[in-house]
Amino acid sequence: MPDSYYVTTPIYYVTDAPHIGHAYTTVTADAVARWHRMAGEDVRFLTGTDEHGLKVQRSAEEHGVTPQEWAERTSRRYEEAWELLDISNDDFIRTTEPRHHTAVTKILEACRANGDIELRRYEGLYCVSCEGYYTESELVEGNCPIHHRPVEHMEEENYFFLLSRYEDRLLEWYETHPEFVRPRSRRNEALGFIRGGLQDFSISRTSITWGVPIPWDPSHVTYVWFDALTNYLTGAGYGSDDEEFAHWWPAVHLLGKDILRFHCVYWPAMLMSAGIEPPRNAYVHGFLLVGGEKMSKTTLNQIAPADLVADFGVDGFRYHFLRNQPFGPDGDFSYEGMVARYNADLANNLGNLLSRVSTVVARKCGGVGPAPDPGSELGVLTAEVFDRAANAWADVQPSAALEATWSLIGAANAMLEKAEPWKMEPGPEVDRVLGDALEVLRIVGLLAAPAIPSSAAEIWRRIGLGSDPSAAGLEAAGWGGYPGGLEVEKGKPLFPRIGGRGNRS
Repeated sequence: MPDSYYVTTPIYYVTDAPHIGHAYTTVTADAVARWHRMAGEDVRFLTGTDEHGLKVQRSAEEHGVTPQEWAERTSRRYEEAWELLDISNDDFIRTTEPRHHTAVTKILEACRANGDIELRRYEGLYCVSCEGYYTESELVEGNCPIHHRPVEHMEEENYFFLLSRYEDRLLEWYETHPEFVRPRSRRNEALGFIRGGLQDFSISRTSITWGVPIPWDPSHVTYVWFDALTNYLTGAGYGSDDEEFAHWWPAVHLLGKDILRFHCVYWPAMLMSAGIEPPRNAYVHGFLLVGGEKMSKTTLNQIAPADLVADFGVDGFRYHFLRNQPFGPDGDFSYEGMVARYNADLANNLGNLLSRVSTVVARKCGGVGPAPDPGSELGVLTAEVFDRAANAWADVQPSAALEATWSLIGAANAMLEKAEPWKMEPGPEVDRVLGDALEVLRIVGLLAAPAIPSSAAEIWRRIGLGSDPSAAGLEAAGWGGYPGGLEVEKGKPLFPRIGGRGNRS
């Protein structure tokens, strides 16, 4: 059986519509999943929605509907957004599903059986927006450091998870698993939380009813983060299929830096308590900023994916966010930057290569593509590019992987500029140059398929290859796979240039 690779996005709160910040994480996870499938691995890709908690209950009240009705309505908007963006998730988890209630109940019972849950009276400061607790010292001018909103004073009887017991075990885990949190700067941030001293945290509420009941005390419902994090177990079969769970777990998580503490400190401790191995990796990215600010309803700077897809197409959207934003640091989005990236990489480089080659093949070779030169220098470069791209995808660095892939496109365009086959008489030299260029297009179709799946398939179709590059797999990425003798189709520009706002030409 092939190796398993279980990759997840965070589950998104049903308090708002999906925006490009959500899309950035989801498209990245999708591209990574597609790469691992092409590598022959058994892949499971999970995304979904987080539907419990005080924030959801209040949002529903504001809109005059029940929490379940609000969850149904907003969850569907996420599913529609991911369908639009060609997201290949194998599962879409909703925390209101019965299978998830079963998993939450099971992990709660396991942690309680280990002596890590106890009843206490809680009094402290709470941010409804991030469903998190803060001390006075963590606040910024009295506000939540993430949402910049006032926190609330909470006082009630809660069940607590005894996180303080896990400080040494977490430090030992980080020591023996140095690649657990990536990049290193985020690993250091998580270690800073742990070394600063861990506080036990509340895992239940009696002031709300919207959530999973605590199994041994139904007057309490499960605190949203204990509930939400368990979705990753639910999606792997925890509580419903032991064999499936053993196959898929542990997971690879992709997440934003604002939820690092929950995923990289609370979550591994919860799993240790329940007797479950912590996640394989947590890849943490920065904020996608608009005008230097994090997207939020309060700043009215959220951008819906559909608004950009209308101008750039699905693959143009996907490519921009995978290529333009290295995974890890904060990045600033601008429409003008998206136009520049689209025109430079997609229209001028990849699109122009395909157009040039198909046009000259039609004129000089009767529309039939010749085979590549087995000893071409581009073959040596291809091997180097593949290694760079493969290492980058393995490390969840799509930007670096695509940069490597586009260097091959640049080399092919440079070869054409130098040889000028459009000026040559038909013959062996023209065949050699065009055969090499067609082989580059074949290989680029493979290497770029995780990022731009529809366009990659169209490239293969136009150069006479009937199958989808995603189905061919990475074994086909070696130089010399284009057989020659295939009909090459001239077509409309694959990526029409964009001029003014959204004007393609």
